[in-house]
Amino acid sequence: MLRKILIANRGEIAVRIIRACAEMGIRSVAIYSEADRFALHVKKADESYCIGSEPLAGYLNVYALVDLAAQTGCDAIHPGYGFLSENAGFARACKEKGIVFIGPNAEVIQRMGDKTEARKAMIAAGIPVTPGSEDNLENVEAALALAEKIGYPVMLKATSGGGGRGIRRCDSAEELLKNYERVISEATKAFGSADVFLEKCILNPKHIEVQILADQLGNTIHLYERDCSIQRRNQKLIEIAPSPQLDEAQRQYIGGLAVLAAKAVNYTSAGTVEFLLDDKGRFYFMEMNTRVQVEHTITETITGVDIVEEQIRVAAGLPLMFKQEEIVRRGYAIQFRVNAEDPQNSFLPSFGRITRYYAPGGPGVRTDAAIYTGYVIPPYYDSMLAKVIVSALTWEDVIKRGERALRDTGLFGIKTTIPYYLEILRHPDFRAASFNTGFVEKYPELINYSNKPRPEVLASVIAAVIAAHTGM
Repeated sequence: MLRKILIANRGEIAVRIIRACAEMGIRSVAIYSEADRFALHVKKADESYCIGSEPLAGYLNVYALVDLAAQTGCDAIHPGYGFLSENAGFARACKEKGIVFIGPNAEVIQRMGDKTEARKAMIAAGIPVTPGSEDNLENVEAALALAEKIGYPVMLKATSGGGGRGIRRCDSAEELLKNYERVISEATKAFGSADVFLEKCILNPKHIEVQILADQLGNTIHLYERDCSIQRRNQKLIEIAPSPQLDEAQRQYIGGLAVLAAKAVNYTSAGTVEFLLDDKGRFYFMEMNTRVQVEHTITETITGVDIVEEQIRVAAGLPLMFKQEEIVRRGYAIQFRVNAEDPQNSFLPSFGRITRYYAPGGPGVRTDAAIYTGYVIPPYYDSMLAKVIVSALTWEDVIKRGERALRDTGLFGIKTTIPYYLEILRHPDFRAASFNTGFVEKYPELINYSNKPRPEVLASVIAAVIAAHTGM
């Protein structure tokens, strides 16, 4: 087993990995920029080291991180998600230094990070993909010709993209001409590559992804699916496991596809295979994420499998702790990404000091966060503050628990997305488990929640008045 792990990340995922290390008897090493000096992951780790004054540069310095791991006696690095988690060069640098990279090998990361190569691998494995370009586009003329052939709308995508960036929908040749250079510019700045490709746009699909685990001994399993259809501009907001929109036959089919996809590229570690489900019930491979996902929490909740612990065990060369037939799902789980954003002001970031914070609790509630009362949110990083995860045996009950947990969450001093999520939970389409990736755009009125009467707020005011007059 590994003895000491450097966590090449920050925020709640760093705290999550630190907790897994503590349970496994492994020492944890945190890194931080000057902007993160008072961050929670710095306080939680066994050791912490400053990586410079620049907010981002230190988290992205491959060789400095590998050298720090070696200097501090670490035998492994966990990259978390984001930053260098899907950087093949980082995995190679670890291997060259004799340090275990907790994730798949560099060749798999590079192959699946290249969207056109990933498409080719899936086609070869017999997995359905959306119609589109076989290779990167040579020029805008090639893009126009292919779009004319497969029909508009189309999606123009960065080959090395991820996280919802470097993607533009084009409904006409005029839009394709306008967006072509823009996507290339975005791709170059964000991913260091100007390569782009084209796919048919599946209108208002359901976004379904499958969590897989694979060890170095040839064992590969899936942990069922998650529904990530509630999203805004390709950024996920609410995730659900399992999908309340699939029947059992679809569930078994897509789980099998995900395992087939992983085996086709000799995948090891935790990973996610993402699919689009159209209105005719057809699944299409979209991409494979070669890291732990933000939403891994809900899969852990319904299966009881600690995905981060399995990542660490696999990296150490140990077999998976479970076989496929031993994976049993129980009930439903929902994750809410609590972001420091103002939904009523175009989701603008809301950075500043958290004047008061308390997490929700009670049965079936989990909170993964890296904040505390008095913490000042730095403006340099992702706006996600916390993840509120709720679970229950039925779909109806998990919605009720979600409402209760969100109302229980106390987060003051900044704007957050919590009030918006409460509106989504109350919407009849969501409660009926009838939604797709177009839900947020379809119901923009849900953002106008300020002046709506709140029964729970009124009840608390009445209770406070009664208490004040009775001395209770």
